Amino acid sequence: MDIRNTEPHDSRPSRRRFLALAAASGAVTALGGPAFAASAAPRRPTESPLLPAADAAKNQLWWQTPGSPNSMVEQGLPVGNGRLGALASNDPASELLMITDATLWTGGFNDALQADGQFPYGRDDFGSLTLLARLTVDIPGHDLGAVDNYRRTLDLAQGLVTTAYDVGGVSYRRQIFASRPDDVIVLHFTQAGRGSYTGTVSLAGTHGESTTVDRAGRYASFGAAFANGLRYGAAVTAYSGSGRVAVDGSSISFTGCRDLTVVVSGGTDYAPDAAAGFRDPSVDPERLARTKVLAAARESPRDLLYTHVADFRPAYERLKIDLGTSSAAQRELDTWERLQARHRDNVPDPELEAAYLQFGRYLMISGSRGSLPIGLQGPWLDGNDPDWMADYHTDINIQMNYWPADRAGLSECFDAYADYCLAQLPAWTETTRRLFNSPTNRYRNSTGRIAGWTVAISTNPYGGGGWWWHPAGNAWLCQNLYEHYEYRQDRAYLEKIYPLLRGAVEFWEARLVTTTVTDPAGAPREVLIADSDWSPEHGPLDAKGITYAQELVWNLFDNYRGAARVLGRDAGHAEAVERLQERLYLPVVSPTTGWLEEWMSPDNLGETTHRHLSPLVGLFPGDRIRPDGSTPDEIVAGAKALLTARGMNSFGWANAWRSLCWARLKDAERAYQLVVNNLRPSTNGGNGTAMNLFDIYETNPGRGIFQIDANLGTPAAIIEMLVYSRPGHVELLPALPAAWAAAGSVSGVGVRGGFVADVSWKDGRVTQLRLTSVGGRGTTVVAGGTSRRVDLSPGRSVTLRNL
Repeated sequence: MDIRNTEPHDSRPSRRRFLALAAASGAVTALGGPAFAASAAPRRPTESPLLPAADAAKNQLWWQTPGSPNSMVEQGLPVGNGRLGALASNDPASELLMITDATLWTGGFNDALQADGQFPYGRDDFGSLTLLARLTVDIPGHDLGAVDNYRRTLDLAQGLVTTAYDVGGVSYRRQIFASRPDDVIVLHFTQAGRGSYTGTVSLAGTHGESTTVDRAGRYASFGAAFANGLRYGAAVTAYSGSGRVAVDGSSISFTGCRDLTVVVSGGTDYAPDAAAGFRDPSVDPERLARTKVLAAARESPRDLLYTHVADFRPAYERLKIDLGTSSAAQRELDTWERLQARHRDNVPDPELEAAYLQFGRYLMISGSRGSLPIGLQGPWLDGNDPDWMADYHTDINIQMNYWPADRAGLSECFDAYADYCLAQLPAWTETTRRLFNSPTNRYRNSTGRIAGWTVAISTNPYGGGGWWWHPAGNAWLCQNLYEHYEYRQDRAYLEKIYPLLRGAVEFWEARLVTTTVTDPAGAPREVLIADSDWSPEHGPLDAKGITYAQELVWNLFDNYRGAARVLGRDAGHAEAVERLQERLYLPVVSPTTGWLEEWMSPDNLGETTHRHLSPLVGLFPGDRIRPDGSTPDEIVAGAKALLTARGMNSFGWANAWRSLCWARLKDAERAYQLVVNNLRPSTNGGNGTAMNLFDIYETNPGRGIFQIDANLGTPAAIIEMLVYSRPGHVELLPALPAAWAAAGSVSGVGVRGGFVADVSWKDGRVTQLRLTSVGGRGTTVVAGGTSRRVDLSPGRSVTLRNL
């Protein structure tokens, strides 16, 4: 990854141009209204959806100290409603929320190449995700020196951050949650005894905005617009059942309140519609934020909480996992102490390891519902200059972020990814046709032909690209898109994404070139290879036939053929694509290194321990390379040798990918060790897990940043160790490590082919499988070296025991 700072470039898309291109490609031109929109009042639960205290405690992480305002990305606790995200400090005397809206982006279409063939990649031209606001609740007299029995918790199952402490013999408690139904973030302060709250609530923008107040004393708010025309705003209100709450100057004061509820909201006028310039002029963000906070403030704190939990819990509880029982001594430690002990003592902590998976699911529920997809940091920033703009990297980041969605029972969270690709397609198509074969693009097609669409290494929400062109990025984006269909078997969804698949195929039909290779018998053979490209992100910048592209294109062609067959479309074209697929060059093992070749060369042209596993995409996320006898032994051995050479100690996301590959190779202990490596505590900005469980990526010695990939990729690896699937085949416990083998269970695991699996085991053997069809009709179940055919009608289940 790299940052290229350039001069600002302003280029606004043409509505007429996008409409024409969208119609020609069959793309959806608009996917609904803006992410921040007016909505009807949500239904309120009539009964409490809250978990009993003992059950809630099983899903809680906890700490004994608040987060520092200077280290929010390492210590702040995340909440989110799928669009709005916030990091909370939980300081008794000065609660700080750093609030991000997933659509608050600078930059724009960015549709011009520099002289070196790269897209501009700065915060003004390409753009960057930025902070929306800082919310502070100051409570004098509650300084840490006056506080006893401090504890803060993150309730993963209910989406709640709770802080509890004592001052002067009075117990104080606050809860923070981000409600999707009410589209607000709520802070609710209570106490038990004769205590009260006195202090101020302050809302401040982070781009020099001025906060104003309502003359009637109901709220404080601000609104502004970026240079790119994106309008945004936020508002806050507060209320209490006792004491006094009033607007004073630009803040809200509260005095003698036995309880206090603070409600904040905000957003932008971004809309997922290229033809409208990705704006909805009907949205006034500041006015809408005011409307939302005032509407929420008409509800009781209990009703707001119940509505939120009733929305959040069902998604979370779709998957349950038990990897074994931790010791009483481990349970007595807070979350940060447990991480340190796990690393220091090197003793398995199965409940912590299961909680890390569930934390990743919590982030996905909180960060990927009804808005843009999760990028490099999701909607959790601590400033306006996130590394790599917190963008969407198409050479691993955005794809890895969505590997756990279907596997871990969160298929609806994948919608943000699919909707993003569909909304960007007209812009991606226009830019590809106009710029890809530009003389300055080192990756232009030597055939001189152009069709379809592709992307740059970095993409933004305005159809824009940054850094180099990434020819194979379209195939990798489509791999995720089609795999989602494999899990859900939803024909309507497949119809929706079909233009993306077809457009990517058309791009490669125009790009592939013919070359001659020598087959194992010594005879010459003509094959198709990808034109000049870069194996991410190392080695020669210009190389033909890189394994990364060959594998992804093979997979793309296979998926397109499957989609055309299911939909009954383009039979002739699908047959032509099959003929191209048969001619694709596929990688061989180097006689020099013994590794699967990354380039069409026996020599290692890059870094041996490089973070990317690009030549292994055929092993994972693809599954053309399989250790089941269907792939030549020398290819599997070459893949294993290359994976071994890459090493076991890299950045968090790279460790997650390594773990997934070792799981595919059924090496349980190496897959597990890489999970453990990601749980090592980050110190002084080093690679590892921060106090709040965010993964830290060391960019330079002593400087680390948050990158969410590992928080999502590692849970996918844990699932893959327990259940492997492809259409027509599901294997149970393919890579179960000794640390989890004694006894355990997992329920709600997505299975490709249209099923959900609930698995229990003891002493390393499956004791029970419950398989439910969500659209699939038949598959083969493999466990303990034996296989069994299962046929089911959609909606039906079968239970198998002692496999």
